[in-house]
Amino acid sequence: MSKQKILIQLDPDPQASTFDSVVAIDSGVEHLIAHGNVSLNQVEGLVHGAMFTRGPHELKNTALFVGGSDVVAAEAIVQRALSCFFGPLRVSLMSDPNGANTTAAAAVLCAEQHLDWGGKTIAILAGTGPVGQRIAHIIAHQAAGIANPPTIRVCSRQLAKASQVCQTLALASKTEFFVPWQTDNETTALAAIEHADAIFAAGAAGVRLLPMDWLSRGNVPAIALDLNAVPPAGIPGIEVLDRGTQQGSTIFYGAIGVGGLKMKIHKKCLASLFEANDRVLQTKEIYELGKQL
Repeated sequence: MSKQKILIQLDPDPQASTFDSVVAIDSGVEHLIAHGNVSLNQVEGLVHGAMFTRGPHELKNTALFVGGSDVVAAEAIVQRALSCFFGPLRVSLMSDPNGANTTAAAAVLCAEQHLDWGGKTIAILAGTGPVGQRIAHIIAHQAAGIANPPTIRVCSRQLAKASQVCQTLALASKTEFFVPWQTDNETTALAAIEHADAIFAAGAAGVRLLPMDWLSRGNVPAIALDLNAVPPAGIPGIEVLDRGTQQGSTIFYGAIGVGGLKMKIHKKCLASLFEANDRVLQTKEIYELGKQL
């Protein structure tokens, strides 16, 4: 008899994310074990508990999910968990802290319905945050090796922070597509999106990143995506429900417009964990699964 599907949720926050738990149950997980307040020194015991309780041929029915709001802490948990595996004794793992990986994958896939990246200029407002960095990484991965590469402007209120993130992204992607950009006022924000083909707004909830009249100033991209669901919009004029809505020559996507695809990706990734015991789903892998939808 096949073992039931168990997902073990590891969350560094004081309480495990109810959002992640509900999505897991809705994706068909038969048993969910959610741990909050997980510290690094607890990871080995929790992972070994997942590894040593079933035979190698049954381990595909146990999987790990690392989430929560603290992206840095979650990534450290992922690395510690991966270090516990050896030989065939391993279980599949998905990492999606703060929804950053699934949101970035969905945002890029929405944009790719309308344009390719060859020779394009992309502005990622609030690009040094978790979602912004992952959007930049996915685009760079997709554009690597093409003859006419894109320019990816990684924007931040602090130029030093944008520069540091660009260096990290360049090292990880082995590309030189990234340009740091300071956006500490309306003038610099408008300069960041000048001649951009695509704009992604990946800022904190309720933070406006462009002036109200940005569209009337001649900055008209082919596509603009705002991933903030809390008013005011990061990009004025975009509504949270926009999904391919056209205003003039610009196509708009709002947070919920992107979120529908994000949820489908999340559920598909969770389901795929139980197809084998050696899946590791992080940014690129989650994007690639999203492409299959």
